[in-house]
Amino acid sequence: MSSILTNTSAMNALSTLRNINDQLSETQNRISTGMKVNSAKDNASYFSISTTMDSESGMNKAVNEGLTLAKNSVSTARLGAETMVDLAQQFVDRMAFAQTEGVDQTDVQKELTALAAQMKTAIDQSSFNGENLISTAGAGAKEVVSGVSRSAGALSTTSIDFTSTDLEAVQATFAAITIDNTTTAADLELAMTNAEVYLSSVIDAATGLGIVEKSIETQQNFLNELTDRLDSGVGSMIDADMEEEAARLQSLQVQQQLSTQSLSIANQSPQNILSLFK
Repeated sequence: MSSILTNTSAMNALSTLRNINDQLSETQNRISTGMKVNSAKDNASYFSISTTMDSESGMNKAVNEGLTLAKNSVSTARLGAETMVDLAQQFVDRMAFAQTEGVDQTDVQKELTALAAQMKTAIDQSSFNGENLISTAGAGAKEVVSGVSRSAGALSTTSIDFTSTDLEAVQATFAAITIDNTTTAADLELAMTNAEVYLSSVIDAATGLGIVEKSIETQQNFLNELTDRLDSGVGSMIDADMEEEAARLQSLQVQQQLSTQSLSIANQSPQNILSLFK
């Protein structure tokens, strides 16, 4: 049945064309943005998951930046502590030399004084961004945020805890050791023994800082890998497959042309009815 009031063929063709135009618009948007999930209306589940994962990735990157600052402070302090180890070892060696009979202990004292002064200089210069972990003011218990974890929707932080040694106080003990040509053999031996104890504490401080620095580096490597995994996971959910979208675009453009022609043919049907009245 043909009707000049209701053109069913044209209505169907128009519906098909509208659907193709909608798909074409969506495909063009994916190509222009590079994303197949650009908002919650595209895929609510993927949008929620990817937004949460993207947030965690951002937090990990921020934590990693903080770890970089902490590592630089620890690394600088470790360098100062290791420098002091070398100087303290020289101090102990000169103390051992002072035990030799006939040695001018006054000259040895000058060397010891110079070494103690160099220790103080090394400590004072072991500062990064205003923080000196081996000074009296900067030493003590420390906490470095190392990561952020999520459990049942709640966020919590992890940390690397350590205690840095006050090497200024240790340096003062070295500086307090004094000998002169009247120092007894027993006093010299006691002073050398004390110097060895102080050396041991400096070695422990340098070792501890080295362990902390390595722990921070390991955590940073982990965070880098974790961030890459999160970013890759987010991308797999929301990034558009450009090869697929390009193929779909060409297909939809062809369908659009065919639907346009179909609509044009359907609109000509009422004109054909005129031939019945000729």
